[in-house]
Amino acid sequence: MLSDTTGTWTPVALSADLPPATVIPAWTPAGPIALWRSQSRRLSASSDRCPHRGMRLSHGFVRGDALSCIYHGWSYSPTGRCIRIPAHPDLVPPETIRVAVQQVEEQGGIIWVAVGEPAVGPPPLDHLVPLRSLTLEADIAAIEAAAGGQVGADGLIRIVDYPWIRLLPAAQTDRTLVHVLVEQGRSVADRLVASRIAETVRRGAETGRKDAA
Repeated sequence: MLSDTTGTWTPVALSADLPPATVIPAWTPAGPIALWRSQSRRLSASSDRCPHRGMRLSHGFVRGDALSCIYHGWSYSPTGRCIRIPAHPDLVPPETIRVAVQQVEEQGGIIWVAVGEPAVGPPPLDHLVPLRSLTLEADIAAIEAAAGGQVGADGLIRIVDYPWIRLLPAAQTDRTLVHVLVEQGRSVADRLVASRIAETVRRGAETGRKDAA
């Protein structure tokens, strides 16, 4: 996560993990969100609770440019406004029925969600290519120890023996989401190595956490 005095950017997912007409659960420091992409490829980050009965919107479905709750089908636009209530098809839902939304940006194959209003956009990582994401049962300090490097000003951890591999961590409540990236131009064989190294870091970090406990 990258912060300034006005807000925070959190790398919540890789672009490849969110094709059009898809919704997935994600997490930011403000809490859980429903991250979704409309059929026209527009990205949105909505609060993960339908205001009707509290069902998680990340369990719902995307049709056209709307996210619908799986329970009673209430549908929401990318701006958060309720636009359809199936039980009352002739009703225009009042403006007061809406879900909170957060600013979302997509750069270099990474999806970032803002908490607050950051003064600048997410960091450009154009020299890197996203490979995969891992969820580790460990905190960032344990991941740094396992990787042999620390989080830099760009939010990235360099693996000491493999400096062409970067880890982009995002702390969650009791675990850490880590996006694995490699330098551009790396071969398929290098990418396989990076994936194996990331798994090694995962085991080391999780083992270190257990030993510390």
